[in-house]
Amino acid sequence: MRISTHLLLLAGILTAPVSAQTTGPAAVSAFPGAQGWAAATPGGRGGQIVRVTTLAPDGPGSFRAALETKGPRIVVFEVGGVIDLRRTTITITEPFLTIAGQTAPSPGITIIRGGIDIRAHDVIVRHIRVRPGVDGQPKRSGWEVDAMNTVAAHNVIVDHCTMSWALDENLSASGPRFEGATPDEWRRNTSHDITFSYNLLAEGLADASHPKGEHSKGSLIHDNATDILIWRNVYAHNVERSPLLKGGVQAAVVNNLIYDPGKRGIHYNLMALEWAGQPYQTGKLAAVGNVMRGGPSTDDGLPFLMLGGDGDLSYHGRDNIAVDRHGKPLPMFGRYGETEARLIETKTPPVWPAGLPVLGARQVETHVLANAGARPWDRDADDIRVLFFVAEGRGKIIDDEREVSEYPHPVPTAAPFVEADWNLATMEPRSGRYPGQKGPIQEALSERDRAMRR
Repeated sequence: MRISTHLLLLAGILTAPVSAQTTGPAAVSAFPGAQGWAAATPGGRGGQIVRVTTLAPDGPGSFRAALETKGPRIVVFEVGGVIDLRRTTITITEPFLTIAGQTAPSPGITIIRGGIDIRAHDVIVRHIRVRPGVDGQPKRSGWEVDAMNTVAAHNVIVDHCTMSWALDENLSASGPRFEGATPDEWRRNTSHDITFSYNLLAEGLADASHPKGEHSKGSLIHDNATDILIWRNVYAHNVERSPLLKGGVQAAVVNNLIYDPGKRGIHYNLMALEWAGQPYQTGKLAAVGNVMRGGPSTDDGLPFLMLGGDGDLSYHGRDNIAVDRHGKPLPMFGRYGETEARLIETKTPPVWPAGLPVLGARQVETHVLANAGARPWDRDADDIRVLFFVAEGRGKIIDDEREVSEYPHPVPTAAPFVEADWNLATMEPRSGRYPGQKGPIQEALSERDRAMRR
């Protein structure tokens, strides 16, 4: 059972049966509740403990130095606060890595003015926040960072993280489209066996510094990426790509909450302009138990799933809900190209990970709002704002982080990491309580609101 689910059951917030939260795969899981084709990755299990002891962007004891360490490693944090990357991207190239953001003292780790590219295999990332922001850069000036991205990576899990204010996608899986002589080689040489679970992916910046102009995007799953699980995430206030699956992708999109999508929610697009001379591959998508709710920024009549481009999509959809901001049903399917591309509906999923737990669609919103994002026991003000606005049907797509907030600047904290307090195989606390655990999510109140409720 997930610790966060345990807290919510005690608080009476969650009433789903415990059996719905059990781990599916029979193999040893990366951590309790890990799911998908990457569920059994060891990450850095058994490797050295590397301590992050400074919030500096580089140098001894820094997060960057820990990621660059060679060999299997578990990155833990003896500091809490903000790491300012100064408009750079950290690239992970060394495999067998676990980033255990849950070990940081409150308020946890938030990365600003930068992003993370994962160009390695067997990587687990949990409980960190990444908020790139436009940082005052001029419109279309070229600052176009993703918050987090896998690049030709495999056996990767990104779980319980928050990615917001990205200039490109908030969280993506990408790599070369056609590296190799056959489609099977293409799939092996790009991102595959990837799980995105319990993440909060919000407020991608629209008319900001990306050179192409509007670029508020949730997740891009790039051409030929295979065995991708997108499970129990919250997508909020992104113009498009919640997610976008490109040509030949094979993915399961299950139990996600998509709120206030602008122009498109889930969509599939094999672009002929990008596939010129290559044999088209049929995409495979299973979309089960998802909820899409329109919000203030959502186009009228927006379909749950849209098909663009020229490639066919083998599709199994079941128990999905799509409604506008007033609760009226939205179409389940639409097109944004008049081509020969076919939606091939199947009675069973064309792709599906073994043992995946599935909630009924009516349970999804309550469950993911309580559990998604970094450190749900110790949320920061912006996560609380976004999640409460989703629950209330508020918020909108933004162009600049300053429209709603600013870069966080908490007082830095420090606490030693004590190995005996943690199960080093799963990186769960032996006591059942995480650093900074305060109990269930609470709304951020003004001084006046607090006085009124005393």
